[in-house]
Amino acid sequence: MPKIDHRPSLRDWSEDKLAQTDPGQALSEERGGRPEKTSRTDPRETLSEGRGDGADKSVQTVDRVLDIVESLSTEQDGLTLTELSRRAGLPKSTAHRLLGALTRRGYAARREDGSYQIGLKLIESVSYYINSLELQTEARQHLSQLTVELGLTAHLGVLEGDQVVYIERIDVLSGVKLYSQIGLRMHAYCSSLGKCLLSAFSRDDLRQVMSRCAFERFTPNTITTLKGLVSELALVRQRGYALDNLEYSLNNRCVGAPIYDYRGEIVAAVSASGPPAVFPMERVPDVAARVAEKARIISRGLGHGG
Repeated sequence: MPKIDHRPSLRDWSEDKLAQTDPGQALSEERGGRPEKTSRTDPRETLSEGRGDGADKSVQTVDRVLDIVESLSTEQDGLTLTELSRRAGLPKSTAHRLLGALTRRGYAARREDGSYQIGLKLIESVSYYINSLELQTEARQHLSQLTVELGLTAHLGVLEGDQVVYIERIDVLSGVKLYSQIGLRMHAYCSSLGKCLLSAFSRDDLRQVMSRCAFERFTPNTITTLKGLVSELALVRQRGYALDNLEYSLNNRCVGAPIYDYRGEIVAAVSASGPPAVFPMERVPDVAARVAEKARIISRGLGHGG
């Protein structure tokens, strides 16, 4: 938008004690801990151990984790450890250990009654993909309209670390997506899309996000300090749009505006760009108004009420 527990064998445990133990403290065999003795043998364990193949064991662990996730995903009311181990076809000790890892990472959660359910982290991770599909579908027609109306190239981008990732581009020459450009990364501090996306951060969060940024100078107009970026982002918030005034290339001027989701958070940005001969400074107010309006329309399509 932080103990290794040598436990007795499974036959010395009662089910209640297993359920009451915090999975986050469970011994992890994959990390070099001593394997637990079990009262029954899992055929998959025997096969893997017989091969002595570390790669097979790693794949087996991934399969088991996915078995647990898929089992949890089918039950709104959660599953007890016994139910989960039965559905996933795993010994309770193995299910308990893997649940510990899933719970620590937020992909599973333990309910008050001791049962387990899908964690918010998994929902959050999947939602990123779903939202990106919805975002692209919602934005595509508006990018095409910007290109036709303004005679400029239109972009759609999202933030990853201190860089912008282009997820759509409609070129003014062809009027179609240039797939070679989709997935291209760009420094956020010297692009209009990046400035829109960075404007969502507080000063402290911005400092953390940009901690590894070298602020390389590409043209005489490039912002080269965090202090300069902070001042620029204040203007972005005030105006409602961002300007890349020949900051990465002397042959490209760009105006961008932020896109908000239903939570009121900036999730993407849309922009229009072109060479100075086609996009002189005199056009900036009109282009900015058009781009900002398209951003508002896309935001409404994502559930933003503002």
